[in-house]
Amino acid sequence: MLVNGKEMHFENITIVRLLENLSLDMNKVVVEVNLDIISKENYPEYILNKEDKIEIISFVGGG
Repeated sequence: MLVNGKEMHFENITIVRLLENLSLDMNKVVVEVNLDIISKENYPEYILNKEDKIEIISFVGGG
């Protein structure tokens, strides 16, 4: 699978597990899979496929 343009190898991994592996807080990101934004409530059950293209967008605070 491609995650933010980088090839990664995981099998039968959920979005929550992917975010944990990447040390990302699910409350501070938006995940897009194959151009579709996935709702946070679906992260625990949403299984990613090896062909998926995933974009993880982080929120950055500032002023």
